[in-house]
Amino acid sequence: MVGRFKATDAGRLRAEYNRLVEGLAQRGNLPFTDTWLSNPALPDDILKEAVPGNIRRAEHFLHVLRRLVQYLEGRLETDNVEKEGPVGVVASIDTHAGIDQKTLKFCYDRLHSLMMTLEITDTDEFLHIHIQTICDFATLVGTYTRGFSIIIEPFDERMPHIPDPVLQLSCHDASLAIKPVFDRFQSVVITSGTLSPIDLYPPFTMSLTRDCICPMVLTRGSDQLPFSTKFDMRSDLGVVRNYGRLLLEMASIVPDGIVCFFVSYSYMDGIVNSWNENGILKEIIQHKLVFIETQDVVETTLALDNYRKACNCGRGAIFFSVARGKVAEGIDFDRHYGRLVIMFGVPFQYTLSKILLARLEYLRDTFQIKEGDFLTFDALRQAAQCVGQVIRSKADYGMMIFADKRYSRHDKRSKLPGWILSHLRDAHLNLSTDMALHIAREFLRKMAQPYDKAGSSGKKTLLSKKMWRR
Repeated sequence: MVGRFKATDAGRLRAEYNRLVEGLAQRGNLPFTDTWLSNPALPDDILKEAVPGNIRRAEHFLHVLRRLVQYLEGRLETDNVEKEGPVGVVASIDTHAGIDQKTLKFCYDRLHSLMMTLEITDTDEFLHIHIQTICDFATLVGTYTRGFSIIIEPFDERMPHIPDPVLQLSCHDASLAIKPVFDRFQSVVITSGTLSPIDLYPPFTMSLTRDCICPMVLTRGSDQLPFSTKFDMRSDLGVVRNYGRLLLEMASIVPDGIVCFFVSYSYMDGIVNSWNENGILKEIIQHKLVFIETQDVVETTLALDNYRKACNCGRGAIFFSVARGKVAEGIDFDRHYGRLVIMFGVPFQYTLSKILLARLEYLRDTFQIKEGDFLTFDALRQAAQCVGQVIRSKADYGMMIFADKRYSRHDKRSKLPGWILSHLRDAHLNLSTDMALHIAREFLRKMAQPYDKAGSSGKKTLLSKKMWRR
């Protein structure tokens, strides 16, 4: 690549080399005020030091990258799962590829400078591998000595007989990413509906002009049999039937859209197939159309579009989604697109994941956080993110159903955000399906009444016309 550009861009390459020798800006025309945002590592020494001499010339830099790629390809030729920290990987790269730590730290900077000099926007145009990802990896492992793990898995656990090696760089400490922001700015505003534990942040009050959300904890069906997605109960026919009857009864009384979240794709597929076999799904479709999220982005996008069309025409619809999936992370179901959200089960992470096990080990050794405490906190945060899709403005309203007996336990329920707990009444705990139906009818009847946007107590909101005139 460099040889091809030398014929026409020799002057630019020579000028870039002179800049690097003098220790000037490593990013071409990027202003220095923005350089701290463009680097994956961000420590000050990266932004102030000069690029090492052994990668200042473009051909020397590409030779270093070639040796690094060969090293990584060799590491992938393993039959066992391997886990190693950044220090061990850097030492191994130095021994087998002859690339020291400082050279690794500046790989991102050097590639970015070369791309800016040659005015190249897409590295894939020249290389079959994503060289940007390789340089990001090199810079991170060369910069940080803690908070990361390099995990190599030789095959997918679902198909262990088919070699499919994957090398993953996993960050276990999110503070590494946010620390430069706090160091640079005096005041930082963080907005989220799932911030917890909230007592870590400066005190502030959260209020709504009316009780526009109605969270409920359901622990059993109308037949009084408890339901849960615990491993020993999720395949129980009684649990599957009661979940189906819950959705069926709610579909018959809730107008507009209903969103259902499941703990995993495999569980969603299994329970929907069971509902189809025993006829529950057919009864549900008589009330509302059903759309399902899949792991295919195009199919999911089409399903969402049709779901919204069904809600717009007045009939309403039901959307099946998965916690931690694409829809749960980035799609809002405001207004009539989401009048009820049902969280089927507690969305715990897959505890046999190598990345999760490495993070749990890091949290235990570094911060003395117990595995169970973190898993519970993470699961309840995900559940709150799912049900939070139902409310997106002060004029919005909707219901939230936590359908699992484990939510009735104080140690689980207390980890929900304060804005949900403040509306979760004692009378809405440990409910059965028929009790929840009665509460839902009363709530919907209340929400159907005329709404004074100024609030019953005279509080002004951003929706108030008088506020805008001021």
